[in-house]
Amino acid sequence: MDTSILDKAIVFAVKAHQGAERKGKGYPYIVHPMEAVSIAATMTNDQELLAAAALHDTVEDTEVTLKDIEREFGKRIAGLVEAESDIVFEGKSRQDSWRLRKEEAIERLSSASNEVKIVALADKLSNIRAIYRDYQAIGDKVWDLFCVKDAASHEWHFRGLARALANLKGTFAYDEFIETIDKVF
Repeated sequence: MDTSILDKAIVFAVKAHQGAERKGKGYPYIVHPMEAVSIAATMTNDQELLAAAALHDTVEDTEVTLKDIEREFGKRIAGLVEAESDIVFEGKSRQDSWRLRKEEAIERLSSASNEVKIVALADKLSNIRAIYRDYQAIGDKVWDLFCVKDAASHEWHFRGLARALANLKGTFAYDEFIETIDKVF
C-alpha cells in the first residue's frame, strides 16, 4: 500500500498545528486530526481522503492557505479541505456568525459527494466524542467551552449534520455518530 501522500499530509498537519492545544483539553491539537484519519479509515482506504482528514483544519485554524494545500497535495485534496472549512462572514465575529456558518455547512454537506461526507463525518464524530467525554466529566458546563453556550443550538447543529450525512448510514462511524449525539442530547 502506498501511503506516501497520507504520510506527507500527517507531517504537514503536525507542523501546521505545532504548539496548538485542543480547546480546553490539555493535549496537542494534532490528536483531533489524527483521530479523524482513524475514523475515515473505517470507511475508506483512499489515501487522498485520509490525507484530507489529516489536513481538514489546517486552513481554518492555522496560517496555511488553500493555495498551500493545493501546491503541496493537489486539487482534489485541496477541494476536500475547502469543503470541510467554515465560510468566513466578513464583518461578523465567529460568535455572531456561528448560526450562519453552521447553516451553510449543513446545506453544503447535504448535496456534497460521499468523499466530502466521509471527511466531514470523521471530523464531526471526533468532535461529538470529545463533547461526550467532557459532558460525562463536567455536565452542562461543557457548553462554556464554546463561543455559543446554548446546548439547544449545538443539538440543532449536530442533528442537522446527521441528516446531511445520512447516506453514510450503516457505516460504523455514522452509527456511532448518531448514538453519541443521542447520549449528549
